[in-house]
Amino acid sequence: MLLSRSPILRKLVLSSFASVVVMAAGVAQASAIDFSAMDKTAQSFSNIETIQVAYQGERVWSKAYNNADIEAVTNIKSASKSLMSAIVGIAIDRGVLDGVDQSVAALLPDQVPSDPDPRLKEITIGHLLSMQAGLERTSGRNYGAWVTSDNWVKNVLNRPFVEEVGRNMQYSTGNTHVLSAIIMGQSGRHTYQLANDWFQDSGVQIQSWETDPQGIPMGGNQVGMTPASLLAFGELYRRGGVTKAGKRILSEEWIEQSWTPRTQSRFHRGLYGYGWFMQPFAGVQGYYGWGYGGQMIYVLPDLELTVAITSQENLPSGRTGYRDSLHRMLSEDIIPAIQSAQ
Repeated sequence: MLLSRSPILRKLVLSSFASVVVMAAGVAQASAIDFSAMDKTAQSFSNIETIQVAYQGERVWSKAYNNADIEAVTNIKSASKSLMSAIVGIAIDRGVLDGVDQSVAALLPDQVPSDPDPRLKEITIGHLLSMQAGLERTSGRNYGAWVTSDNWVKNVLNRPFVEEVGRNMQYSTGNTHVLSAIIMGQSGRHTYQLANDWFQDSGVQIQSWETDPQGIPMGGNQVGMTPASLLAFGELYRRGGVTKAGKRILSEEWIEQSWTPRTQSRFHRGLYGYGWFMQPFAGVQGYYGWGYGGQMIYVLPDLELTVAITSQENLPSGRTGYRDSLHRMLSEDIIPAIQSAQ
């Protein structure tokens, strides 16, 4: 696991355009980091809304684009799968759940079919987190029928198997929704309220969360957070699970498990752990959550760098190449700027 805590002295070398003063969303900081290339690239994207950058634990860039509001609550879409993974990790740390090997069918006996496929008993919490449950996806073309069903959890667990349990990745929001149902069932509390209690003092706060017909928050989608809160979530992981003040929220062991490659997406070949994608950017190992439209949270521990990006939520980002453009902006504009300041 890459969780560098070594302090790096910030260079205060000023040049004609290397000193940037950021004045947005409460940020007023002179920085020796030249983000002009990133800013220019961002201005070329018609659907980007905000960029926030934290370096060495300080927010060094915060700007809204295309008339967006830097403080507005944003639907982070599937980036909330990374959030759901953290909630599961905290639940395990606190003893609400025993661990990733618990049987889903045993935890939700009233939600499984009356005559279930025997493989259903093999699915564990870990399989849901890594998208290796093997059940037919509820994302993509199946999403609409799933969210209009009477019981989202039963709908997921009644789907046919299209892969063997523990094998190839089937990216499905239904998987993370079942995790939300498990959290509620085992804790006796609403996932939304529980998460905000657990994230207290971290800067991470959930403002809104859509629920299913049974009142279960939709694990893995439709979560409202501010850009600053999304950045704080990434920073929590970068610091190894502790707040800036040193309060332990999440265990280092859980972060290590979450950032361990377990499968690979067939859509873009990205490696996937527990709710996080991972790949190198400009030769630096990175971990990221990705939501529809281009809601991104990047964490690069070796550079002490976290980047949160929000975008219009109703435009695709995968097949249009926009997600890859954001990856390039990170690799070609942001990382070199940080490295030049070291």
